[in-house]
Amino acid sequence: MARRDAATAAQADREKSRNLGMLGQLWPFLRPYRGLMAASLLALVLTASVSLVLPVAVRRVVDNFNNSGELLNLYFSAALAIAGLLALGTALRYALVTRLGERVVADLRKAVFDRVIGMSPAFYDRLMTGEVLSRITTDTTLILSVIGSSISIALRNMLIFAGGLVLMLLTSAKLTGMVLLIVPVVIIPILTLGRRLRVLSRENQDWIAQSSGNASEALSSVQTVQAFTHEAISRADFAAVTEKSFDAARQRIWTRAVMTAIVIFLVFTGVVGVLWIGAWDVRAGTMSAGTLVQFVIYSVMVAGSVGALSEVFGELQRAAGATERLVELLSARDTIQDPAQPRSLPKPVRGEIAFEGVEFAYPARPDTSALTEFELTIQPGESVALVGPSGAGKTTVVQLIQRFYDPDQGVVKLDGIPLPELSRDAFRRHIALVPQDPVIFAASVRENIRFGRPEASDAEIEEAAQAAAAHEFISALPEGYNTYVGERGVMLSGGQKQRIAIARAILRDAPVLLLDEATSALDAESERAVQRAVDRLSQGRTTIIVAHRLATVKKADRIIVLEHGRVVATGTHDALVAEGGLYARLARLQFTDGIAAE
Repeated sequence: MARRDAATAAQADREKSRNLGMLGQLWPFLRPYRGLMAASLLALVLTASVSLVLPVAVRRVVDNFNNSGELLNLYFSAALAIAGLLALGTALRYALVTRLGERVVADLRKAVFDRVIGMSPAFYDRLMTGEVLSRITTDTTLILSVIGSSISIALRNMLIFAGGLVLMLLTSAKLTGMVLLIVPVVIIPILTLGRRLRVLSRENQDWIAQSSGNASEALSSVQTVQAFTHEAISRADFAAVTEKSFDAARQRIWTRAVMTAIVIFLVFTGVVGVLWIGAWDVRAGTMSAGTLVQFVIYSVMVAGSVGALSEVFGELQRAAGATERLVELLSARDTIQDPAQPRSLPKPVRGEIAFEGVEFAYPARPDTSALTEFELTIQPGESVALVGPSGAGKTTVVQLIQRFYDPDQGVVKLDGIPLPELSRDAFRRHIALVPQDPVIFAASVRENIRFGRPEASDAEIEEAAQAAAAHEFISALPEGYNTYVGERGVMLSGGQKQRIAIARAILRDAPVLLLDEATSALDAESERAVQRAVDRLSQGRTTIIVAHRLATVKKADRIIVLEHGRVVATGTHDALVAEGGLYARLARLQFTDGIAAE
């Protein structure tokens, strides 16, 4: 809920007035396809030119209607040839422009996804994933419409407008001059209502993104929503945001409709008035009927192009807003950056981890310290357990080791090298993680385990599953290792998900192993089997175990007791129990009071 409120506030703070100049940000994606753009433009100029020639043929037909039949047939044949050329050019323009739009939008989607998939967790503290997905889908669809259609239509109508105006002038300077008198009257509503349309277009897209974010958040946690009978509230929240999106869309549609109606009415009113005068010129013999017909056709073409441009203008405004939103993602600066010249880890990686004078508070909670004066050195191959009450900083230590965040002060080192001096990919490939809430992808069991090491063979995958006490239940699935487990592993139990996550970490075979409540979802029998696997796996590896259940950490080489982000005690299980203090109290609660309660 807090993230939703923050997103609403951020959306309200955004500047609403945008201009078409934002579409220029698409040039880097258009530039590689200049040849395709040139061909599209050539086809567009061809169709516009042919359209402008057609009225001349019509004039010839009208003026020579009573002359020889051969001449009449010639003009009609020419008109048919022009129509065929127009059809061919239009089809070619559609094919080229549509292909260009699809190609550019595909590149744009890939570029945005490539950017956001590498952003640190702090980025997603500020922006909901649903809104990011909305930008990748809805906003790029708008841009596809513009590149694949609207820009082409706009350019074609601009050519017809300019060419038609010139040919009108050549046909009758007098009537053209009268037509031009109404141009300022037409431009005023376009400029006035166009600014309002820009604001409403951006607002509409913002609310659509917010709606997508709300839906994504609720659906990804649907079991929790249902368990707390929160469906009605979720429906109401989604409906409220959706209605706001509809209200913004309704205002945008109404504004655009009014602008279109005003422009078309003014244009055609002026044309009718001018034709009225032209009709009297024909009666007076100062103009031929064919010339008037030619002028009428050019007038209709020019008027139609103005009307089309007023409609396309709204689409361009929406695309400008969509482009801006995508550019925000592409230009977003991650708080976690790789160095320009990263250092190399020594080979082989030993797995020594050191926290030196670390102070850290999460960006979303800058006033609440997660780690304070934190000092810790873990030797290569050492098994260290982090214990303490909730909020003590255990998971924060795991996140800093992976450099999802940087400390506010102090430094975290791997094999003596500060993490900010290393490429994130370079050191993360030497770390295996089993999180408390395992992430299972909508794929087969085999592919979920292979996520730990994509090049692993099927035999290695099965070996990792056996070590994680997962082979037996996997073999019992309908298609064994090829069984599709559904979105977020919905077909698996919590313990089964956890064992697949452990198999994934075992398969990675990294020198540093992070176990964040890795056995929290397992029953007692599975926990013993997995614990044995973890004991074997941790041999020769630096292992950091985060646990609330102290039974899982008794065999650790060293236990670090945390409270309020500080190290308050260090030692083995027996030594800490004998020492008294926080660990002894936690042990008593779990091993003594728990037994008594049973």
